[in-house]
Amino acid sequence: MLTYFLRRLLLAIPTFIGCTIVVFSIVQLSPGGPLEQQKRQLQAAAAEGGTVGGIASEGETSIPPKALEELKRYYGFDKPIYERYLIWLGVWPREVDQYSVELDQPRRVTGGKSVLVRREGSGLVVYDADRPTERAAEWLVADLKHEDGTPNRYVYKSQFAGILTGDFGNSYQYREPVIDLIKERLPVSIQFGVIGFIIAYVVALYLGIQKALEHRSRFDIITSVGMFALNSMPGWAIGAILLMFLATDSFLPLLPLGGIQSSEYDMLEIGSKIADRAVHFILPIVAYSVTGIASLAMLMKNSLLENLGHDYVRTAFAKGLREKRVIWMHAMRNSIIPLAARAGFVITVFLAGSFLIEYVFNIEGIGKLSYMAILSRDYPIVFAFTVIGVTTLLLGNIISDFILAVVDPRIRFK
Repeated sequence: MLTYFLRRLLLAIPTFIGCTIVVFSIVQLSPGGPLEQQKRQLQAAAAEGGTVGGIASEGETSIPPKALEELKRYYGFDKPIYERYLIWLGVWPREVDQYSVELDQPRRVTGGKSVLVRREGSGLVVYDADRPTERAAEWLVADLKHEDGTPNRYVYKSQFAGILTGDFGNSYQYREPVIDLIKERLPVSIQFGVIGFIIAYVVALYLGIQKALEHRSRFDIITSVGMFALNSMPGWAIGAILLMFLATDSFLPLLPLGGIQSSEYDMLEIGSKIADRAVHFILPIVAYSVTGIASLAMLMKNSLLENLGHDYVRTAFAKGLREKRVIWMHAMRNSIIPLAARAGFVITVFLAGSFLIEYVFNIEGIGKLSYMAILSRDYPIVFAFTVIGVTTLLLGNIISDFILAVVDPRIRFK
């Protein structure tokens, strides 16, 4: 079985690459990206101010070709898409600290230093401007041309920086490293995900068992109708309804409208802090877990009913065993196998599929961060969330297989 899971881990690598290639290509090729947004902002500024920063405004505003080339270079759109993907992955060198230069003219760069670009033979060489005979080995130079044929020279540094090196880039919107934004918000999403997962499974097990034991009773019919209704509604819609009825002045303002804590949280005692967090967690946790409870409870009921009709259960009753012992020691062990097998997938949903719930309840987690990034075309955050989603999905499938092998002795992966 160890060999099987090692193969699954190795198979996850090409699967991860394939998924990220598809998402990366779709996002990069879709309209309305950061380059288009920046162009619209500049054109809007030109339309308001006539001529702003060298941008002409005569009827249809336009951006100078050189400025447009600089924008493309800043956002990486001056390179083919396969190169952009490899740079993002971290296996192709990335250009950083770019500075436009003129031949034989000192240019101030990072670190308070200056560089000097000279032509030697058929190429360009970068020197330290303070020591003109000493080359600046860490700086490279690009000798290109603008669309109008004028020289386009700039110096830059090259480094490998991508997701494989732990570098997700900087957010276009927040101007901060994406990894720092994720670290700040990930614990919040994990709290809701773990609590929602535990509650969903505990409540679903209880309801599913009771529905199976009281099959076709009034309790079973009423709960089935309610579960079908809840299962047809997404968690964020249920959350919005709960907010309207339990957190607004229109009905019963019993609970907070959103967030994870009150404004005076830092001034409270430890007991009051726990109570404050608990009150803020009630509605989001219900929204997180209610749809999961509905589907898992029905799965538990159907599984238990199926096992109660098997020959080994009838044999146990024929031997004179008590009903509770037959149900809990025999039928129950086989009935929980489908739920255990889904644990990995459910974990993935709770951790990576909560962006609309976080948005409805104004929870500053990675879900809301990713949702806002999608709206604003903040590509580094979108790609980082893709990595998190694909990774949790692949690991969730492996966890499901492992749990299935543990709880079902008949399963032996080879």
